[in-house]
Amino acid sequence: MEKHGPPIIQINDVRKSFRAADGRERPVLEGVDFTLREGEIVALLGQSGSGKSTLLRIMAGLIGVDSGNVQYRGQPLYGPARAISMVFQSFALFPWLTVQQNVELGLEARGIAREERAQRAEAAISLIGLSGFEGALPRELSGGMRQRVGIARALVTQPDVLLMDEAFSALDVLTGERLRDDILELWTQGGMPTKAMLVVSHNIEEAVLMADRILIFASDPGRIRTQLSINLPRPRIADSADVRSLIDEVYALMTVGARRTDRTTQEPEALQIYDRLPDADIARMEGLLELLAGPPFHGEADLPKLAEESELTDDELLPVASATDLLGLARVQSGDMHLTLIGRRYVDGDHAVRQELFGQQVLANVPLAAHIRHSLEQDPERALPEQPFLRLLQQHLDPAEAERVLKTVIEWGRHGEVFEYDFHAGSIHLPDDQQDEAASRNSILE
Repeated sequence: MEKHGPPIIQINDVRKSFRAADGRERPVLEGVDFTLREGEIVALLGQSGSGKSTLLRIMAGLIGVDSGNVQYRGQPLYGPARAISMVFQSFALFPWLTVQQNVELGLEARGIAREERAQRAEAAISLIGLSGFEGALPRELSGGMRQRVGIARALVTQPDVLLMDEAFSALDVLTGERLRDDILELWTQGGMPTKAMLVVSHNIEEAVLMADRILIFASDPGRIRTQLSINLPRPRIADSADVRSLIDEVYALMTVGARRTDRTTQEPEALQIYDRLPDADIARMEGLLELLAGPPFHGEADLPKLAEESELTDDELLPVASATDLLGLARVQSGDMHLTLIGRRYVDGDHAVRQELFGQQVLANVPLAAHIRHSLEQDPERALPEQPFLRLLQQHLDPAEAERVLKTVIEWGRHGEVFEYDFHAGSIHLPDDQQDEAASRNSILE
C-alpha cells in the first residue's frame, strides 16, 4: 500500500452529547480517536444513529465537542476550517442560481474577486465533467449532475480534506457507481486538489472499492469498534476474488454486533426497555426468512450473497437481518445468516402460526413490548395512551429515534397480536379477544 503522509486531522478522545427532550444529556460519541493522513481515503461504516455524520460535522468545524480535542495540521480546530469541504447526501443547491453561481458561492463568501471566482468555478465544473452546463438551473439537471455540482462547489475552494456524507446514496445505482468511479479516477491521477477524503457510507462494496482504510462504528454511544486496512491497488474490480473476500470480511465485522455483546464475557447483552431496535418491517423480515429457507440457501447464507439475491442494499439488509437475530428467527454470525428452528417453523407455518410465533418471540426478546403488554394487563381499561412509553424512550433517545422505536414495537406487537393500536386516539390496547382472559387472570391473582 502507498505510504501515507503526515496527519491532516487528528481527533483525540472526543466526546459529544446532545440534550434529550427531558433535559438529560444523551451521549452520541464517546472516546473517539482517529487520524486522517495525507494521501488516504477513509470510509466510515456503521448503523444509522451511530454518530458518523456527527463526527464529520465535528471534523468540518460545524459543531464543537464536549471534551477531547480536534486538530487540523497540529493546530486546534475552532469553527469551520477553510481547508475542509463537505458534500452532503442531499444536493443542497440553490434552485434559483445557475450551476456557475452555485459553484461560486463559497468563493464569493471568502471575498474572492469576480474574475478569479469565474475562472476557478469553470475549472471545477470542467474537472467534474459538467462543461457546457454552467448556465443551467438545478431543475434542468439529473440527480447525478446535481450531485456533481455539489462536488464541484466543494472542490472549487481547493480543500485539503473532502468530507462526503453518503454523497452517492441519493442516486440510482448506475449513476452513483459512475460518479464514484469518476471521483476515484481523478484521485488516482492527481487531478483533485484534495489531499485526503473521508467517506461516510452505508454501502459495504462502495467502501471496499474506495478506501485505504475502513472504520466500523459501534452505537450507543458512537465509537470506533474496529478498523480494517485495504492494501489492494486501484482501480479495484468488484467481482475479483480479493475484493469479494474483503467484502465478506467487512460484513462479518459489521454483524459482530448484530446482538450487542458484553465487553467482558462476550455473551449477548440483555436488551433494555429503552434500547434502539433495528429499523425493520414485517414484510421484509418474512421475505428474507423465506429466501433464506429456500434454494439455493436452504437455511444458511453468506450475507453478501443474500444481499445480491434479495436485491436489498446493505442499509436495508443489515437491520432486517439484525431484527431476525434479535427475535430468534435467525442467527447472524461472522457474516453469515442461519435459520433457527423457530425460524423454520415460522417459514413453514400458515398465517395464524406465524402470528403466534412472532408474538411469542417479541414478548420474549423485546423488553419494551413485554413492558407495554404487562402495563395493559394491569390497567382496568386494558388500554393506555402511547405518550408515557414515548416519554420513557425520550429519556435515552432523541425524539425522532424514540418515535421510530415505539412505532417499530407497535408494528411488531400488532403483527404478533400482543396488543393493538388506535391511530385516532394514539392509544395501545389489548386485542379484544384477550381482554376477558387478562381480567380473569388478574382477579385470580387479587
